[in-house]
Amino acid sequence: MSSGVASERIAAVGPFLSGYVGSGRLPGYSVLVSRRGEEAYFGHAGVRDVERKSKLERDTVFRIYSMTKPITSVALMMLYEKGAFALDDAVSRYIPQWKHLKVFASGTEHDYQVTEPKRAMRVKDLFTHTSGLTYGFMQSHPVDAMYRSQDIGGMATSGTLEVMIEKLADIPLQFSPGDRWNYGVSTDVLGYLVQKLADMPLDEFIRTRITQPLGMQDSGFSVRPDQASRLAACYERVPNTDSYRLQDDPTKSPYLKPPTFLSGGGGMVSTIDDYHNFTRMLLAKGEYGGARIIGRKTLEYMTLNHMPGNKDLAAMGQPIFSETPYDGVGFGLGFSVVIDPATSNVVDSVGEYAWGGAASTYFWVDPVEELIVIFMTQLIPSSSYPIRRQLKQLVYQSLID
Repeated sequence: MSSGVASERIAAVGPFLSGYVGSGRLPGYSVLVSRRGEEAYFGHAGVRDVERKSKLERDTVFRIYSMTKPITSVALMMLYEKGAFALDDAVSRYIPQWKHLKVFASGTEHDYQVTEPKRAMRVKDLFTHTSGLTYGFMQSHPVDAMYRSQDIGGMATSGTLEVMIEKLADIPLQFSPGDRWNYGVSTDVLGYLVQKLADMPLDEFIRTRITQPLGMQDSGFSVRPDQASRLAACYERVPNTDSYRLQDDPTKSPYLKPPTFLSGGGGMVSTIDDYHNFTRMLLAKGEYGGARIIGRKTLEYMTLNHMPGNKDLAAMGQPIFSETPYDGVGFGLGFSVVIDPATSNVVDSVGEYAWGGAASTYFWVDPVEELIVIFMTQLIPSSSYPIRRQLKQLVYQSLID
């Protein structure tokens, strides 16, 4: 079956992205496009480690950060399929310490007033980021500052999931559950629920139930010794410049040893082909390579827009996140979901679902076009450049049937 991707048109992706490398804005990148079950394009350029001049190869290991979230969301929904919980269950049913959570009303980080939530936080709120939880790095609210002071939700979170849960019991929610969309540690809490409901560590559950069955041998919460030579360095953009500096040396990286904190929200590493296997499972409605991971109907439900009244994220209080405007984009159970491409102002399809990571990695799955695109690099923050939207322009113009 033809992929329906014009080779001479998709070839424009390489020179465009390589321009980012040649101008010193990115150290390197890897991109994979598949359609109708066929690989339509693969390209890469640059280095995985500037200091050692190590070339970026197809098997380079990347920190995928928040691209961990869809994997964790699938993991918990696998338990949903077993009847382990209901989406409208109160979270406090499984985390009793959270039964009396309050909502921040006014004040500062150190002197504030609280109020009662309009309703209890539900498990579904964790999937959809409407829980009232946040991230400390947002730096837009006194509750964010409370997270930073307690070392909750940072990129190098210490402690354990259990410790995080205990700390969060004493911090008010940013808003009443269901009122708004706000990116936060919600998916880390989902990972905690996986552990509790499966009576198994999160990394073991994901390894035995998802990554091993899908042949994702290079994906996990740490880098094995035999993988270490393939781990990319991670860089951060120097503010207000088109240059970057080293953020995580791959020879000294904390990823070289198993973490105590298993972050279902951002703790995994992977390769472009491993993550392609995961997305191929998604596009195939839950099955890939003979392994059925999740049910067709469950996955279809996860990739609906679950915002109240079918609102987009802009209407839910998040007009822009990272570099991406959220007009016309909703959110499902672990993924952003396109609901109106015309409003989003980028070529797309209704029902496309996606997410990215802090180091500018990104994927999207377009069921209408039977299309998967995965982009890997290692540059923090992901808002550095509009590569994600530009990549859509370049990929969709190549479709000819």
